[in-house]
Amino acid sequence: MRESLFIILLACCFGVGISIDNTTRTQPIQDSETIVSSGQAYKLGFFSPANNSDRYVGIMFDIPGTTRVIWVANRERPLNDSSGTVEILEDGNLAVLNGKKEILWSSNVSNSTNDTSAQLLDTGNLVVTDNSNGRTIWESFQVPTDSLVPRMRLSARSKEMMKLTSWKSTFDPSIGSFSAGLSLFQIPQFFIWNNSKPYWRSGPWSGNTFVGIPGMNAAYQNRFDLLQDDSGSVHLVGNFAEFPGLVYYLMLNSSGVLNEVSLDGKGDMNISWSSQESQCDVYGKCGPFGSCNPRDSPICACLPGFQPRDREEWSRGNWTGGCIRRGWLQCERNQSASEDQGKQDGYLKLTNMKVPDFPEPIAIPEEGCRSQCLQNCSCTAYAYYNGIGCMHWNGSLIDVQQFSFDGIDLYIRAAYSELDTGKRKDMKVVIASTVIVASLLIAFSAYICWKWLAKNKGGDQEVKLLSEDVIKMVNIVSDTVVRAKFEELPLYSYEALANATNNFQSKNMLGKGGFGPVYKGKLLDGQEIAVKRLSNSSSQGVEEFMNEVVVISKLQHKNLVRLLGCCIEREEKMLIYEYMPNKSLDSYLFDASKPNILDWRRRAIIIEGIARGLLYLHRDSRLKIIHRDLKVSNILLDEELKPKISDFGLARIFGGNQDQANTNRVVGTYGYMAPEYAMEGRFSEKSDVYGFGVLLLEIVSGRRNTSFYHDENELSLLGYSWRLWNETQATRLIDASIYDQGIEHDILRYIHIGLLCVQEFAKDRPDVSAVLLMLTTEISNLSRPKLPGYTGRLGSPQSESSAQRDCSINDVTVTVVGGR
Repeated sequence: MRESLFIILLACCFGVGISIDNTTRTQPIQDSETIVSSGQAYKLGFFSPANNSDRYVGIMFDIPGTTRVIWVANRERPLNDSSGTVEILEDGNLAVLNGKKEILWSSNVSNSTNDTSAQLLDTGNLVVTDNSNGRTIWESFQVPTDSLVPRMRLSARSKEMMKLTSWKSTFDPSIGSFSAGLSLFQIPQFFIWNNSKPYWRSGPWSGNTFVGIPGMNAAYQNRFDLLQDDSGSVHLVGNFAEFPGLVYYLMLNSSGVLNEVSLDGKGDMNISWSSQESQCDVYGKCGPFGSCNPRDSPICACLPGFQPRDREEWSRGNWTGGCIRRGWLQCERNQSASEDQGKQDGYLKLTNMKVPDFPEPIAIPEEGCRSQCLQNCSCTAYAYYNGIGCMHWNGSLIDVQQFSFDGIDLYIRAAYSELDTGKRKDMKVVIASTVIVASLLIAFSAYICWKWLAKNKGGDQEVKLLSEDVIKMVNIVSDTVVRAKFEELPLYSYEALANATNNFQSKNMLGKGGFGPVYKGKLLDGQEIAVKRLSNSSSQGVEEFMNEVVVISKLQHKNLVRLLGCCIEREEKMLIYEYMPNKSLDSYLFDASKPNILDWRRRAIIIEGIARGLLYLHRDSRLKIIHRDLKVSNILLDEELKPKISDFGLARIFGGNQDQANTNRVVGTYGYMAPEYAMEGRFSEKSDVYGFGVLLLEIVSGRRNTSFYHDENELSLLGYSWRLWNETQATRLIDASIYDQGIEHDILRYIHIGLLCVQEFAKDRPDVSAVLLMLTTEISNLSRPKLPGYTGRLGSPQSESSAQRDCSINDVTVTVVGGR
């Protein structure tokens, strides 16, 4: 999480409504009316979710033109027309009624009086008050739906708790499968449940942070409070600070992800934190005694001293069975035997960990935490953290995760034999290191002798040329930091790559682009690689080659292809990448000869992965990078069919405050270039968003934008999608091989998002953070898309044959920086 701030929103105009913040028995609220809080931050009224004509009563942010709902009354009983009203009944309860005066929802207070009124406060809390004494008899904050807004409390007491409950889908506010709330067992923790099963866990509360959320310690100091009252109830309160024009709140979406959402005065939403950054955030992903690390492949590993319970299932990626201890603990043995005398269990230290579930707090000083655990044979681990103190775990260790920073030191109980094994392993490492160093010294001496002989025979030409080529290439880059990054990149010799690719034989060729061919290779250590070889006939020159090296050499993200090194020797320029066994996405989408294995679930994962990679380039990496050539052939698939963005030859690095640039010569691929870029040479984050939108529509439809024309109407894929959307026949766009009526609404939502991304004008398109929010959150009020760019035919009949393939333009660009 990172620091984010809140202010009560805006003084805005609102539509037809009652210009007061309350309602009484004599003043019901009609379908076309609203009541607005006194500070005009929230409103109460009727609404319909996207693609749904049913009518619901809800509390929303009072922002013109948007419907950001935080609470719904009649979730399970919507109206099917506009005849509904919100009224105070004769018994004093607040209710939603249909045209027949049937009660669809009620505050349902049994001891209410007949003299009450309802008021919407500026906190977003709807309260029903007994007018005779001013006492609040009911409030919406006590029966939350899917949102936790500032100053709202989420309470728990013993086995009773208030919960957030997700919508069933983007279009259906009825109660979904997921809920979230505070568990008070042993140490307070925040949970998300899938029905009754844990789905996500925050880790224990330390007094000011949840220790299972990395970064919360620094960015979220005093963000949350846990308050306890005299009745024994504990209240989780969001302390959101104030900042003009923004409001922050938590929202549980229908997929079970808790997002912290920022909302500006225009209704635009951004995610500042998400509970599920990786599969490791799913509760118990690796089973008992398993540890999850999203940076490893595979992500699951057994804790030290443990082995998979079922090796066959584990190797298949089914880790739910977890791990078991390899041998007996010393405390479980009969230690009367002479060989066991003096032997004792110990602990192996794991750093930066999300500690397991079911911690037991022990009221002892830090120095006694280890010894007391050691005395109890069932104590399998311990940890100590300021604000919590000593924690012990008895029995299985579940939901353990390895963080890259900000975790806790966790000590795992290990048998004496495991500790001894660790020492023997250390000795092996020392011996192996000695042998390696000696071998390197011998090899270096041999190299010096060879170089001396070669020099005297005039045979140092290759070494000299390699050195000169590297210096020449590095000098092209003027920035000292970037040059340093390039110089750190491993250099491969031409000979090594020729051997790895069988002298670049055609049978090793994976594909070919405007830059030249790509070959599969295998290094001497067995590592498989992909070698991108710049051909002599390619128009991609030294600048583009260097650009790709500089841009990607230090990028690290699971959805970006990884650059392993390069070769610059004589006229050869080659880039060495990690090998992607499933090649590029287009081979699965458009090759009719291949079996269709991309069902909707896989396609949705691919779309979201591309968006996450793009978000990293635009916002999360140290460099702000515009890719400029997003297309289906530049999306590679790993062994699990997860996407990785590749080909950064046309990418550009932006300065910290720069949001667009101009170029005198356009480069890219027809069909994916945004209109403002193709026509005027202006590119920005929104240019990449346009390319992403084209990609999304291609993935959903299974058709190429650059070769699709709709018969007599001569429309591109974008124009065809736009026409079907306006005719409410967008289901005709869906690839028949993935269509299923049960998931139709999800696919239609993706089409909606794709059309928002390809709108003609850049200002109308969402940024990639908003796109990712829309993809991963059941947002109910997506704005209506406007006309896409290039809705007509992309080429003349004479050029149709050439338009049926991706045509990259590889001209050298001259870039002029244009600030905001």
